[in-house]
Amino acid sequence: MMGTAMSETTADLVRNAASGDVDALSELLRLHGPAVERTLQIGDIYRGMIDAADVMQVTYLEAFLQIGTYDTTKPDRFEAWLRQIAQNNLRDAIRGMERQKQPPPRNRLSPVNREDSMVDLYDLLGKGTSATPSRAVRRVELCGYLDRAIEALPERYGRVVRLYDLEGRSIAEVAEAVGKSAGAVHMMRARAHDRLRQEIGSPSRFFSFGA
Repeated sequence: MMGTAMSETTADLVRNAASGDVDALSELLRLHGPAVERTLQIGDIYRGMIDAADVMQVTYLEAFLQIGTYDTTKPDRFEAWLRQIAQNNLRDAIRGMERQKQPPPRNRLSPVNREDSMVDLYDLLGKGTSATPSRAVRRVELCGYLDRAIEALPERYGRVVRLYDLEGRSIAEVAEAVGKSAGAVHMMRARAHDRLRQEIGSPSRFFSFGA
């Protein structure tokens, strides 16, 4: 009987959380977050650069952003869903640390101006432009749209993108500015890029230059 009651309570929480009930989601995170945090395996080489608490903070933020898409017919899968988000964040933090050890040749060369940095970010997001000075109008249009997309990000995500991708600050400088570990910066930047890719959509929106 107790198990059935518990299942019904979890189902109610999941259903309410997916409908926008912040208190219900907060309770789910309180119940399941600690168990997810215990599953995180951070190797000795990354301790001090990646903190489990930082992984969970980004994970909780993502849970609030993504809960509306959760399949409420599977309330028993909530913890597994949260664990997958946490594992993705940890994976991206480690990948960011690895990239720092072997920076690509073009990395951290400051763009000539903010417009150039915007186009570089657009390229980095996988939208592959071939912009030239003769396409200045489209470049300006892209910059305006991308600026609005960054503005729509969660505040912490937007700040990381502006500092690192647009201003050319180092990860260490960004981490100091936002008061987070380097690992947290890599996680927030990865999630910010995911959201920008979703928001931007097809590259033809800006670079469909015809004859």
